[in-house]
Amino acid sequence: MIVEDFILKNYNAHIESGSVKWESPSNIALVKYWGKKENQIPENPSISFTLSNCKTITELTYTKKDFSTALKVSSDFSFDVYFEGEKNEAFKPKIQTFFERIEAYVPFLRDYHFKIETSNTFPHSSGIASSASGMSALALCLMSIEQKLREDVTLSAVERSSEKNYFKRKASFLARLGSGSACRSIEGELVVWGQNESTESSDLYGIKFDGEVHPNFKNYQDTILLVDKGEKQVSSTVGHKLMFGHPYAEQRFNQAHDNLAKLKSVLASGDLQTFVKIVESEALTLHAMMMTSMPYFILMKPNTLEIISKLWKYRSENSSNVCFTLDAGANVHVLYPENEKESVLKFIKNELSTFCQNGHFITDFVGKGAQLIKN
Repeated sequence: MIVEDFILKNYNAHIESGSVKWESPSNIALVKYWGKKENQIPENPSISFTLSNCKTITELTYTKKDFSTALKVSSDFSFDVYFEGEKNEAFKPKIQTFFERIEAYVPFLRDYHFKIETSNTFPHSSGIASSASGMSALALCLMSIEQKLREDVTLSAVERSSEKNYFKRKASFLARLGSGSACRSIEGELVVWGQNESTESSDLYGIKFDGEVHPNFKNYQDTILLVDKGEKQVSSTVGHKLMFGHPYAEQRFNQAHDNLAKLKSVLASGDLQTFVKIVESEALTLHAMMMTSMPYFILMKPNTLEIISKLWKYRSENSSNVCFTLDAGANVHVLYPENEKESVLKFIKNELSTFCQNGHFITDFVGKGAQLIKN
């Protein structure tokens, strides 16, 4: 699909009001995306596990504006945002920017006033990708409204199947314009984003991984160790921009392509040891790019390094396949096969939780993607 395929050309804003509710998960990248071009296009491909428990629940209530009144309702975007039950003005600028970016594709945005009520099942700004789950949930709500406003047509079974595929791909396309990684949160269990030669892929939206997946990687576990629940000192948006002119940028982009190709083979064969090497190397490379940009910065904390050190020791002593990955922050995602769940969780509780803020960690596992709650 190309950009023009996502432009809504015909719709009838005949519905006066309604509401829709979606839940959408966060995701954790195995091969990292770092650096982007204009319009949220990634400089390199990425692949991620979709999570299950860490998600955003968003209800979007819409009411048609009355343009016939003497006062004339403003034609600007009209919306209010509520986070965890409280009105939140801080989120409005980001959603305003999001609406500006997507208006050409969902032109009914100016026809309605929106009440956006959203909440997370995990701490906001905790290093879990809340922008990914949040923007994908909002994009899915907008797609449900679009579906209602489109002219009624009689579809064949084949066309209905294609319609479902279009819904998900456009939702992913829209979500990407709010937050790049959000495009990987629509589907599960593994999602690829960014054009590459190894898999079916697109720069415009995330695509469910098309390769074979060995039973070793089914129900894969992710326990997130909350080392630092505070705001990151450097935003991901700023970090991405620092890849322009970075002395190692081209080598990094090539490495991501190579690692994605290797990972496709690993996922098919069930080779856990090579999986560990690729995933940990990707995490450390991501932070190496931050530490060698100009200006440079370090998002890992001393406790991040303590956790990594203890995890390596545990893996060596127990012949375990547990490993870590990191997003652009201090928290540690501990990944491990389902058959190691009992022993690894015991290790986390006994030895790693002490390095978490207030001892907090979140247990999660690979999920199936976003779910419609109310339409």
